[in-house]
Amino acid sequence: MEQSISKKQLLKKLFFSTLYLSTFTFGGGYVIVSLMKTKFVDELHWIDETEMLDLIAIAQSSPGAVAVNGAIVVGYKLCRIPGVFFSILGAIIPPFFIISIISGFYTLFQENEAVQALLSGMRSGVGAVIVSVVWDMGSGIVKQKKIAPILIMLCAFIANYYLKINIVLIILICIILAAAKAIITERRGSHK
Repeated sequence: MEQSISKKQLLKKLFFSTLYLSTFTFGGGYVIVSLMKTKFVDELHWIDETEMLDLIAIAQSSPGAVAVNGAIVVGYKLCRIPGVFFSILGAIIPPFFIISIISGFYTLFQENEAVQALLSGMRSGVGAVIVSVVWDMGSGIVKQKKIAPILIMLCAFIANYYLKINIVLIILICIILAAAKAIITERRGSHK
């Protein structure tokens, strides 16, 4: 019984954490990544930083919204299927209501100069948060002091930013590299 109470409390905290993050996050999925790290790694200590980087990598490489995918992987890590359900619910309720309200007043928002100025200012803040996420994730990779992930990170950046290679192709190449590494590691382990 004690275990079910703690699981219920964990599910409740997970739901309200994702609800809060989703309600007060403007700028899309990449902004919520930084806030999820702050909430689940730094504040609640439910996940360690390396594991959070892995979960975010999975969320970003999966089809769909990064915020929802992030909620899915964190929810599954913490409470399996019930965690997925409650974290998704918390992540989608705020945008659903906000978009429903805004759609009713779309013309009013579109033509209002104050709203347009507010949205323009928010874009600057979103840019800063995205830079923070890139810095946190990049420094986490560099701290591991493994040459392959650092080279992959730099090559992916150069391929996308300078060579204008489609990000989907870069993700597919990274998946192939990761699968090849896993197969090689497994074969080496089975030969010992």
